[in-house]
Amino acid sequence: MSAVKEPSFRESVDLMFNRAVAMMDLPPGLEEKIRVCNATYTVRFGVRLRGQIQTFTGYRAVHSEHMEPVKGGIRFAMGVNQDEVEALAALMTYKCALVEAPFGGSKGGLRIDPRQYDEHEMELITRRFAYELIKRDLIHPSQNVPAPDMGTGEREMAWIADQYARMNTTEINAKACVTGKPLNAGGISGRVEATGRGVQYALREFFRDSEGMKKAGLTGKLDGKRVIVQGLGNVGYHAAKFLAEEDGCVISGIIEHDGALFNNDGLDVEAVRAWIVKHGGVSGFPDATHTAEGAAVLEEDCEILIPAALEGVINLGNAARIKAPLIIEAANGPITAGGDEVLRKKGTVIIPDMYANAGGVTVSYFEWVKNLSHIRFGRMQRRQEESRHELVINELESLSASMGDKWSMSPDFKAKYLRGADELELVRSGLDDTMRIAYQSMAAVWHERDDVEDLRMAAYLVAIGKVAASYRAKGL
Repeated sequence: MSAVKEPSFRESVDLMFNRAVAMMDLPPGLEEKIRVCNATYTVRFGVRLRGQIQTFTGYRAVHSEHMEPVKGGIRFAMGVNQDEVEALAALMTYKCALVEAPFGGSKGGLRIDPRQYDEHEMELITRRFAYELIKRDLIHPSQNVPAPDMGTGEREMAWIADQYARMNTTEINAKACVTGKPLNAGGISGRVEATGRGVQYALREFFRDSEGMKKAGLTGKLDGKRVIVQGLGNVGYHAAKFLAEEDGCVISGIIEHDGALFNNDGLDVEAVRAWIVKHGGVSGFPDATHTAEGAAVLEEDCEILIPAALEGVINLGNAARIKAPLIIEAANGPITAGGDEVLRKKGTVIIPDMYANAGGVTVSYFEWVKNLSHIRFGRMQRRQEESRHELVINELESLSASMGDKWSMSPDFKAKYLRGADELELVRSGLDDTMRIAYQSMAAVWHERDDVEDLRMAAYLVAIGKVAASYRAKGL
């Protein structure tokens, strides 16, 4: 098949939406209401840099306001355009609905290459972009709450939050205008790792699903499974690190912008990450085979493939050669609609982006709630929890003393049981619960309906159903 027929990312999202609504009984008017992007704001602003004014173009798209605030990241990349931002905003609507985060979908972007500017220049540009959005309520704790995305992180979110506070000096909930902030600026423990952690929890839940495993032709547990990760940015790095350290996976391939590393015995994720930070890429890394043709490593033998960087990396051109029986989309839209069809026909199981990378928005929701409640999670109940546990331990110890050698507690039980959960543990617990429930809602549709071939269709059916129910409840 020719790659010329490949649909764009926007068209891919529309195609998948159309496939889903064709199987639902929605009134045509409601179907159209859910499909369309409500509004897109394009801003062009100037910043004085290096002795002259430079003009930048940015976007903020609001796809659906069935729930408010709307939620979605801001990306800084040269490829940012209106179509991409609107498609990502639609994906956010469905993602939030699927994981039951009470938000509508939005997305923002600034056409810029952050590597071309120093930190001070990036701050001036980010604050000016934020100013343009804030004055139109396109950044607002109760209307529109951005988060980090490609090319942005804690630093940019802190600048945006501060800019909002400067423009709204009496707003007590100012910190809730954006999520993904640093801990010392109103952030939450576990937000940086959240999307990668969500990928790990999604895989764990899939491996508990015997029927899903059978469809993928997989057996056993995660332990020992070979994993290839494309993109060792924030999401790919955390997913690979947790899967290797906690689940016993073998990270056999890591693909980056300057080629790929491959080692069937497993790569040291921390060492590769440190090398990339120092050298800007994977070239020259010892203890692994390096290939300049990174995309070819997508086609290597492995059990799990994790595309965690760009859109459209698996497409009509290479989908037929992908050997992994299970693909989990840690990035947004890494498989095109054409690629998706090829993979489905050959029986590859795909855990879709809408679900797989929802860890970020889930923990963003927790951060937003923390900012609105003005108290960290665990602060009120942690010591009380420990005191109650101590009563049980004391009782067990007196029982143990009276029984002599016949019975005793295992050595580290006391320490583990006595420790109350801190914010990070509570965040991970909430994320795990969210990923489990969302997977089960998709799997139920996937396994019970004969006309639903794949998890992506199941995810769209569940998400669109929830958005439709919300609109109906509002009287629309």
